[in-house]
Amino acid sequence: MSAPAVIVHPDAGLLAKAAAARIVTRLVDAQAARGSASIVLTGGGIGIAVLAELAKAPARDAVDWGALDVWWGDERYLPAGDPERNETQAREALLDGVGLEPARVHAMPAPGGPDGPGGDSPEAGAERYAEALRAAARPGEPAFDVCLLGVGPDTHVASLFPEQPALYEEERSVVAVHGAPKPPPTRVSLTLPTIRSAAEVWLLASGGAKAEAVRLALDPEAGPVQVPAAGARGRSRTLFLLDRAAASRLPEDLTGPGLL
Repeated sequence: MSAPAVIVHPDAGLLAKAAAARIVTRLVDAQAARGSASIVLTGGGIGIAVLAELAKAPARDAVDWGALDVWWGDERYLPAGDPERNETQAREALLDGVGLEPARVHAMPAPGGPDGPGGDSPEAGAERYAEALRAAARPGEPAFDVCLLGVGPDTHVASLFPEQPALYEEERSVVAVHGAPKPPPTRVSLTLPTIRSAAEVWLLASGGAKAEAVRLALDPEAGPVQVPAAGARGRSRTLFLLDRAAASRLPEDLTGPGLL
């Protein structure tokens, strides 16, 4: 795993604009090298704000949207189109306004999917998503070019909450999550090994309520079961993209050089 770097922006608005610009550069570089690219999206306030800024950015047209695979790090197990789903919010903020290839937009499962006549099953949906990941795998290459993750105030990333069973998962790439401490309690999430398969992992946080979680996530002594964000690292690069409030509890040697 790569060692994390910290970049601090003055406020959440500038953080969203800068992260959107970074996404364009990263995807264009990947497509220039390979002809296609892949990204994992996140929900939450700052995650959706980044997508909204990307939708407005003139440089967005530099991306070949038809050659992009879109994945999600986690999803609330709610009906398709529910306004609380990360997919719904991402479509409204960006995805429905660019020329994506529908087959390359990999939404996570929703109730009512093809889980069999016995009823809906997040476990079956998680396995289908894992199958899609396996089908898209490129031997010898990272699973994703960039994986975006929001950092929760309790240090959760995706739907991997502290001390939850999913944090011990080492074999499966996608799991159903039950009893999440943040509603809704039932979710589907990538596991930490899958997150770590990304070439780059970018952790986004804004606001003072995230400051302690960010500090813990960057503590070299923190374990991923207690502090899930401490276990979210990319194969070649890990970035913490923060605003000043979220970085307010970090030591100066971490934030000084990166302050923009």
